[in-house]
Parts: sequence; structure tokens; C-alpha cells
Amino acid sequence: MEHHGERTQWREAYERSSAAHSRAATQSGLEVDPVYGVDNGEFPGVFPYTRGIHPAMYRSRLWTMRMFAGFGTAPQTNERFRQIIDAGGTGLSTAYDMPTLLGIDSDDERALGEVGRCGVAIDTIDDVADLYDGIDLGAVTTSMTINAPAAVIFAMFVANAEDHGVRREALGGTLQNDILKEYQAQHEYVFPPRPSLRLVRDTMEFATRDMPRWHPLSVSGYHIREAGSTAAQEVAFTLANGFAYVELARHAGLATDQFAPQLSFFFNAHIDFFEEIAKYRSARRLWATWMRDVYGALEERSWQLRFHAQTAGVSLTAQQPDNNHARTAIEALAAVLGGAQSLHTNSFDEAWTLPSADAARVALRTQQVIAYETNVTHVADPLGGSWYVESLTDRLFDEASGLLEEIREMGQGSMLEGCLHAIENGWFEGHIADAAYAFESAVQRGEQIIVGVNSFLDTDSAPTPVNQTDAASEWSQRDRLSRVRRERSAAEVRERLEDVRRMARDPNTNLVPALMAAARSHATVGEMMSTMAEVFGRYRAPTR
Repeated sequence: MEHHGERTQWREAYERSSAAHSRAATQSGLEVDPVYGVDNGEFPGVFPYTRGIHPAMYRSRLWTMRMFAGFGTAPQTNERFRQIIDAGGTGLSTAYDMPTLLGIDSDDERALGEVGRCGVAIDTIDDVADLYDGIDLGAVTTSMTINAPAAVIFAMFVANAEDHGVRREALGGTLQNDILKEYQAQHEYVFPPRPSLRLVRDTMEFATRDMPRWHPLSVSGYHIREAGSTAAQEVAFTLANGFAYVELARHAGLATDQFAPQLSFFFNAHIDFFEEIAKYRSARRLWATWMRDVYGALEERSWQLRFHAQTAGVSLTAQQPDNNHARTAIEALAAVLGGAQSLHTNSFDEAWTLPSADAARVALRTQQVIAYETNVTHVADPLGGSWYVESLTDRLFDEASGLLEEIREMGQGSMLEGCLHAIENGWFEGHIADAAYAFESAVQRGEQIIVGVNSFLDTDSAPTPVNQTDAASEWSQRDRLSRVRRERSAAEVRERLEDVRRMARDPNTNLVPALMAAARSHATVGEMMSTMAEVFGRYRAPTR
């Protein structure tokens, strides 16, 4: 790999950072430099950013401790949000229940038994107001893990913030909005791929124009890895989707350097410690190289891959769940040593249930111990130069590069068309399924040890208490929705939904303003999604 960053370039960038005059030492008093490496090697903050996107990394600023929460009704989740902020969390991340993720309302017969179970139920702008009640949206960044109805939830969020006196340009946060990976791995889609991409484009256009602090798209490898992919596949498939969105925005007339700095990424923090660190390093190098050399980006911020990490849910075990504390700590440390910009740590009880308040607090404290007690934040990329880590980085880079080229060839030079083609012919799902089968076979044969599952078993372990969502929450949400339907103006709702339908038929019209107007009329998530489905159709995956 050609080295572009030399110590002199790094020093110039470092001197401009807020950490330029900072000093750090070990617990025993040994002073440490902000970075280590040979003069002609790669350095953090310098292309291709293998070692990190900032010259000082965490000396300048710690990662955002963004804890994921969502259950029951909006007021219940609002209470958990407040607990997270009081405990020192620096960013909020919202989990939605399955009906919301699939764009149906809480009173839909298909939602029975699922309302508020795996996240918070959101039906109208009234729920959004309750969700963020008393929280300064101009000061706290907010992440929303939503995809198929992302444009609808985004419209509700922006409309609610404005109605409460927070200007849209002051809002900071992230909308996941990564629909391609839904067809590849998670399968929470509603519309066919191409009209779904139109909604992604509309939110990107809107945020690029009006919301400079907002990331309208978080390209997510997390769910690809949770479905069973390898580390190299996670990098390749995630970046392929990212490049596809770059092409999508360019087709919409946006200049690459206009929108690329607002893109962010979401990776899994898995249990293979050194491989995960190398994975993040290789992903940064790949993104920077392709964005500069293939897509012609000129601005450094377009080359810099910014990512959130979440510890691996799939690594948590229901057997001997206390072991999950150790797994989460190790995975979180890998994300930090790999240079994450924000991090969520899973709670030890999540293999059983939604996390309890105490479990979520310990998960946050795990990040704080890493940040304030281990001193790993004193040095940028402390494992850079390790023969093992550098070799793994190069090998993952090469393997992911080969997969990216294969996808681009399927699209005859277009990564967007390549991703769509690979979705249609089952290429992504086939690769992920093969990797998942290989891993599970190794577990079954005892070649891959899972402590407490296929080795080191306990015969007298006590059951773990389960934090359950009260069934009354579902009926409370249904009652709330019924009241909103009675009190709103039905005529206004019909008029606003007709606007959505009319604008959906015009592929050159941005739908976000129409969705915001519909949200303000108290139209529901299900009503807006059904209206668009009349134009876009609903997706049925082909049988394979």
C-alpha cells in the first residue's frame, strides 16, 4: 500500500487541532506522544485515514456515547432517554417497534402483540412530541434506527422540532435510512427497491440543502454482520451500498463534495478483537481511496469515513448471560482502538429481553471505564504498526476490494446498478447465508468455542430475570391513537394525503415537505406509507 501521509503532514494537521498543546501520561507518570510511527508511514488525520480520520483522535474529542433505547409508549421511552442523559450519555438513539419499522399503525390487526415490544411505538407527530418532551433537540444529537418509513419518521421529527421552536438547521443527528441492506439482510422493507431509493434521495436532498448538522443516511453493515457475514463481507457490502448512494445522489444533481461529508456508517463491533480493529482500518482506507480515485471527491471530509459502532447482539448468549458483560467490554474496546466516532454498548440481558434500566446503565458505564480509566484515548491508533494488525488490515482490504469489483462488474461499471442486480439475483443473500452456515457448523462441531453454550457449561445456573413490556402499554397506545383520530380534522388529513399521493407520482418532486405537512395534520405513519404504496407498490421478495 502506498503511503501518502508523512509525519510532517500529520504534524501540520495536529497543530491545528484542539489537542495541539495537550499532555498525557500513563498512570505511572510516563508521558506519551499523541501518535507513534515511522516518519514515512501512514498517520491519522491524513489520507487514506487508515489510522483514523482526526490527527489527535480522542485527545481532541471522545466518541459520542450513544445509547440505544426504545420500548412501550413514547412517554416510557422518554423516561429512559432522560435516565441515559442523567447517567452521562451524550447522544440518543431510538429503537422502534416492529409495526413502526414496517410502516403500519398500532391499531392495525397485523400489529397485535407487537406494539412497543422491541422498541417504541410511533404512530403520529403527537408520539414524537412525547418521545422528546423536555429534551433540547438543539443540544442533544439524535439517531433514528428506521429504514422503510425513514422519510415519514424524519418528516415527523423535523416538523415537531420546528413546532417546538428548534430550527431545522440546528438539529444534529443521524437517520439510518439504509434501505439497500434491508433487501440484503434484515428484510424490513415495504416498497420495491427503486421507489425506496427515491425516498432516500429525497431525504438526502432535503438534509443537504437545509440541515448541515444532520446525517440523512447511515450506511449500515451492522445488520449484514448480524445476519452472518464475515468481516470482509461486512466491509465490502456496506461500502458497496455507500458507493451506490453516492451515485444515487449524483444522479439527483448533487455534487459529490456537497453531500458526501454528511454520510455516516454503522458497523458491528464483534468478538474477534484484532480482526475487528483491522476491519475498521481497512474500511477507512477503502472509502478514502474509492471516493478520491473513483468518484472524484476533492474535499477531505468526503474521503473520511465516519462511523458508529454497536457491540454485537448476535454474540450475546442467553446461557450464562453474565458472560455478556465481558463480551461487550471487549467488543467496545475494539471499536475504540479501531477509531469509532460514536458507540453503543449492548446490555448483558438483551439475549433474553429488552434491557432493564440497570443493565443499560452498566453498559454505558463500560464505555466510561474505557474512556476515563484505561488511558487508551491518549494515543491515536495505538495498535498501528503491529505486524499482526497491519497484515489483517491489508488482507481485509484486499478481500473486500475483490468483492467490490465483483459487484461493480454486475452493474457494468455502476455500483448502484450492481447492488440492485445483486439483490435481484440473490447474490448478497447467498454469500451471507454461506458464511452464516459455515460459522454455525463450526460451533456445532466444537471447532468454534462459545463459552457457556458449547463449552464450559453450568448445570445449576439460575434463570435471568426478564424485563418485560407491560401488555397495558399496547392498549394505552391504541387508545392514544384512537383519540388522535377523533380529534384531528379528517378533511385536512385527506387533503394532505392527496398531496403526498400526487407528489409521489412525480419522481422529480421531493416528498419530504409533503410528508411534513401530512405529519402536522396528524396523519399516521400507516396512512402515509399506504398512500405511497398506492403509487410505488409493495415489494415481495422472489422465492429462491
